[in-house]
Amino acid sequence: MENILDFTKEDLCHWLEDKGIRPFRAGQIFKWLYIRQADAFEQMTDLSKELRRTLADHFYIRRLILDKTLVSCDGTEKFLLKLEDMQYIEAVLIPEKDHFTLCVSSQVGCAQNCRFCLTAQGGFIRNLEVCEIIAQIRDARYYLIRKGVDPLKLSNIVFMGMGEPLANYKNLVKALKIITDSDYGLKFSDRRVTVSTSGLVPEITQLGLDTGVNLAVSLNATCDETRTRLMPVNKKYPLKRLLEACRTFNMKPRNKITFEYILIKGVNDTGKDALRLVKLLTPVKSKVNLIPFNEHVKSDFKRPSKKEISDFLQILLDRDLTAITRKSKGDDILAACGQLKAKLIP
Repeated sequence: MENILDFTKEDLCHWLEDKGIRPFRAGQIFKWLYIRQADAFEQMTDLSKELRRTLADHFYIRRLILDKTLVSCDGTEKFLLKLEDMQYIEAVLIPEKDHFTLCVSSQVGCAQNCRFCLTAQGGFIRNLEVCEIIAQIRDARYYLIRKGVDPLKLSNIVFMGMGEPLANYKNLVKALKIITDSDYGLKFSDRRVTVSTSGLVPEITQLGLDTGVNLAVSLNATCDETRTRLMPVNKKYPLKRLLEACRTFNMKPRNKITFEYILIKGVNDTGKDALRLVKLLTPVKSKVNLIPFNEHVKSDFKRPSKKEISDFLQILLDRDLTAITRKSKGDDILAACGQLKAKLIP
């Protein structure tokens, strides 16, 4: 049997046609799965009993196991989720002014080995299946329903959880089709979905051709020597290749690529770094998120002072680069940028 959350609407249409069933039923099934949050085919009362039995004979619907929830002082909630093979991932529900953002994982662990990232220290185990990516979002909306909150308040998705999304490209793109299906799927606008990458150049180019979602690039350095030290992926895809892929990335006219720049004291936070960053990004339609390093006990890296952060930002703004200092949320529960790691396992 297969998890039906692995199927796009097109996949399900083809499956139904092969069974001699009219394909428009796929839309009805998707509404039950993603809008009405059905957990069993018996609940799908506008389908015939025969079709419901056929679906139950071939598919199952399963939620992830919510093992633990941690709540930050700022309202951010981190979920430890158990998968069918007893592996764990984390997702983070972030309250905003008038909506929620969900930070989702794409892999169990991560193979990129970025030195500033706590997740990387756990190593890489496997890619997530489409159904495991989708279930994080579907289950988060169900979680809001049970709390008496409008599930559509969850309107933004960021692929910034555990793993490198573009290293799980096939499953990522298939999941994005379900996430952004405006008629029958999870109904997220593609302008409210962001995929973050450490810099896998061929997949960056392909993402722009295959989807309309936003791109965020974890940059974190302005010269190859420093970036390679922080991010081993730079050996394969150095800055010149990465920025050319970003410059030519296919996106809507008003869109910009977000460049995430983690400020680490004494590593990449000088005025010269800021000036080099301006020079690097001037040819690219870009905006910069400065992220002061979130200190944790397993890293010797330190956070710059408030003045050093402010001075770095001002250099960018004075030279007309769109930039903000991003306030991390959930850092007291290890839910902030670079901190996700499943350490809550009993």
